[in-house]
Amino acid sequence: MLGSSWDYQDYPQEFLARIDTLAARGIAVHNPPEVVRWNLDKGYLRELAARGVSTIPTLWRDELNRADVIAAMDQFGCDGVVVKRQVGAGGMGQFRFTRETLPDYGWRMGRPCMVQPFLASVPEEGEFTFLFVDGDFSHAVLKRAAEGEYRIQSLYGGSEHDYTPTPADLATAQSVVAALPFVAPLYCRIDMARLPSGELAVMEAEMIEPYLYPEQGPGLGQRMAEAITKRLGEATPNRT
Repeated sequence: MLGSSWDYQDYPQEFLARIDTLAARGIAVHNPPEVVRWNLDKGYLRELAARGVSTIPTLWRDELNRADVIAAMDQFGCDGVVVKRQVGAGGMGQFRFTRETLPDYGWRMGRPCMVQPFLASVPEEGEFTFLFVDGDFSHAVLKRAAEGEYRIQSLYGGSEHDYTPTPADLATAQSVVAALPFVAPLYCRIDMARLPSGELAVMEAEMIEPYLYPEQGPGLGQRMAEAITKRLGEATPNRT
């Protein structure tokens, strides 16, 4: 099982080569290399959107500068945007710009990126996380940003809280898992935020090494053990 590979986003090809090597040796890697490869670049959000999943409006750019940031705000009809790496994790290398706090004239992102309108619901309401094991819902978490911050990661002072989703919100998260272009993986974390319309939209569908919030899901260990045992049984040939 993948874990603690916290710098894979900076060495994506080396990371993929490593898990391919493990799989080639007959080691069952979870989540599998083909899932990781699909999930590594956030461009997968375009495929989910094409499959009918609610996503945040996004501009995809190979490079970005100050003029591009202004153009993105004009296109979205908003006064603030968030810029993220297409291959990234943990909010690292992420920027928030407004018309009053634009980047310097010489600023460049320096890598493929995605630009999204800033959602006021994130600092006001929080970000919703739904955990799935073998495609079945396990538990949910509400993540809130610290005062004056919009990033919800604990690195930036964010906090996690127990959360019982409404049937409508849970159904929206389940629709993301159902839209994946492969059988539901061993573990999957769907991060969502609320659009101005009131509908949840997927921010990320994390299947590499996401934190699964066992504190908020006391049944997670049993679920994972049962799912792993099932997979081991399916991988073991019958003996006479």
